[in-house]
Amino acid sequence: MDVKAVIDIKKEAAEARIAKYELSAVASDDLAKTLAEVEADFLVDLTIPEAHCDVTCAGLEAGFHVVSEKPMAASMDEARRMVATSEKTGKLYMVSQSRRWNTRHATIAATVAGGKLGVLTTLNCDFFLGVHFGGFRDEMPSPLILDMSIHHFDMARMLGGVDPVAVYAEEFNPAGSWYKGDVAANCIFEMTDGVRFAYRGSWCAEGCATSWNGDWRIMGSGGTMLYDHDEAPHGQVVAEGEDKRSKLADLDVVDTPVEKGGMHGALCEMLRFLETGEKPQCECHDNIKSLAMVFGAIESSKEGKRVEIRI
Repeated sequence: MDVKAVIDIKKEAAEARIAKYELSAVASDDLAKTLAEVEADFLVDLTIPEAHCDVTCAGLEAGFHVVSEKPMAASMDEARRMVATSEKTGKLYMVSQSRRWNTRHATIAATVAGGKLGVLTTLNCDFFLGVHFGGFRDEMPSPLILDMSIHHFDMARMLGGVDPVAVYAEEFNPAGSWYKGDVAANCIFEMTDGVRFAYRGSWCAEGCATSWNGDWRIMGSGGTMLYDHDEAPHGQVVAEGEDKRSKLADLDVVDTPVEKGGMHGALCEMLRFLETGEKPQCECHDNIKSLAMVFGAIESSKEGKRVEIRI
């Protein structure tokens, strides 16, 4: 894959990236001019969330497909504008939710979809880390929910094969926090098919850290699967032919290897789309549902009540 241009508001920053990765690319600080002059198959948007909407829409309107970093946008109105622009231009816009391209996550999703736990009922995720970033995250009003929890919310949709319906959430800033905004949260999501997704998280929890992917308990009518500290998922199910109060057996997971992980996986799906027309996992019409969980949780916390998720 050839990189044709690197664009940054500071041209020297673009030049530094080109030099670092030894690219034969044009360095630019003029987005519109470069989009008009450069021939390429797609644009990769790695800007800050507040710039995603303008950059992505400019790319789509200039005739490029776009793959962008998460979160999709800084507001639902912006996200809707991006989806509408994709529809108007006929160009694909996808978001790189990097945790979708992970063998263990694909294995969990396939195991749930295969009915190995019976009928899915509940997803629980704990995420606790004490992270000293410095910079913009320390000043954000909702650093955990907006910048990090989007990963876990999207994972819940992926792992369970369900979509959001409503949420009751509480954000707060614990004593001793070094963040300005609310950096901890408890959320209960109502999902399709009557599934519940319970989420507990904090970015200022010192000690006994979870994985960055979160520690998960996934329950169905016939058993439970655990995914802790990035170890292989495992669980127990009611033994075949046994009464539900009777014997348990080890869960038989459906191994689902993923060839390319993280951003590589996203780029591979974009390339496959260009070759075959196959729609990527995180195409904008789908990913906006994960973003809606973020803003639904923030709204619920502000209003102190259950809110319906609005796409």
